[in-house]
Amino acid sequence: MATDSEITAMRRAVVLSASVGERTSPNPNVGAVVLAPDGGVVGEGCHQRAGGPHAEVVALAEAGQRARGGTVVVTLEPCTHTGRTGPCTEALLAAGVSRVVYAVADPTAAAAGGGARLAAAGLEVEGGVLASEAAAANERWLTTVRRQRPFVVWKVATTLDGKVAAPDGTSRWITSAESRRDVHRLRAECDAVVAGAGTVAVDDPQLTVRDEHGQPVADQPLRVVVDTHGRTSSGARVLDDAAPTWVATAAELGKGPDGRVDLTALLDELWRRDRRLVLLEGGPTLAGAFLRAGLVDRVVAYLAPTLLGEGLAPLTGTGVTTLDDGVPLDISDVTRVGPDVRVTARPRRT
Repeated sequence: MATDSEITAMRRAVVLSASVGERTSPNPNVGAVVLAPDGGVVGEGCHQRAGGPHAEVVALAEAGQRARGGTVVVTLEPCTHTGRTGPCTEALLAAGVSRVVYAVADPTAAAAGGGARLAAAGLEVEGGVLASEAAAANERWLTTVRRQRPFVVWKVATTLDGKVAAPDGTSRWITSAESRRDVHRLRAECDAVVAGAGTVAVDDPQLTVRDEHGQPVADQPLRVVVDTHGRTSSGARVLDDAAPTWVATAAELGKGPDGRVDLTALLDELWRRDRRLVLLEGGPTLAGAFLRAGLVDRVVAYLAPTLLGEGLAPLTGTGVTTLDDGVPLDISDVTRVGPDVRVTARPRRT
C-alpha cells in the first residue's frame, strides 16, 4: 500500500504531468518524482515533447546516485519498448531503485507490461495510486489510444448571454485581443484545425497560427474544411499557401446520418494521417453535429463581458429537445483572459 510520502509525491507528479499542456502530442503527459530511501524528494521531472526524454529519465537524472534504493513515483506505467527513446523500465533498473509506484496502467500493446517487467526483476511495484487524477491530466492521450481517433477540442467564443454573432451577422470581434492570442496558443498545440464550409464562406478565416507579433509560425496545423458538396470558393483564405489544407467532402468520406460529411470517417482519416489533436472551430451546425455524435472531448469557451439579447447561438442540430437531454459538462478550469473568462470543461461520459 502506498505510503503518505508516495501519495504526496504522486500528487506532485500529476501536477508536473499537466504542466506542459498538450505540447507532448502525440505522446502522453507524464510526471515523475524520485524518493530517496528515507522518503525525501531527490528528483522530479515530466515529459516535455515527443522525442524528448521520458519523465522517469528526467527525474532520475536529477536524482543521480540518490535514487539508488529509493522509489520512483510516476503517473503512467513505465514503458517497455524502444521508440525514439529507450525503455523506461531499463532506465529504472539501471538506476538501482527498489520500488516503483504508478497511477495508470499503459493501455497500448507496444508499451504495456512495464510493471510486470520490473516485478520480475525483483522490484516492488504498485499500480493504481491516484489513477483518476492522473488520467484526468493525461486525458488527451488516453482518449486517443483507447478510442483510436483524434482528441477533439471544441473552441467557441460567445457573449455572456451565449451569442456567437449579432442578429445582423457581425461577429468580429466578440472577444478581446488577449483571448485571440490565447486561441493562437491553443491552435499551436493542435495538429489539425477544423471548420465548416459555412464558417469559411461567411467569415473567410485563414485558420493559421500566429505569434504574439502577428507573424505566422513555422509549424502550422492541417486546416480542414468540412464541405459536404465541395463548394468552397477557390479564393478562400483557408486555401492559401500559408498552411496545408484539406477540403473534406461527402464524395470522399461518405455521408453521415444527417446527410452531411460522415464525421466518424473524417476523424478516422485524420487518425490515418497521424493527426492526434484536433481543434474544432466550426460554426453552430458543425459543432452541433460533433456534439450530437459524441465526438467532442473538451470544450474551451471564451466568454466576453457583452450582452446582445438576440443573435446566433453557438450550437444547432444537437438533437436536444428537453433539459434532461442536455450534455452535462465537468468544468476543469476557469481563468480570466484579459477582460474575458475562459472556461475549460469536458462532456461527462455515460
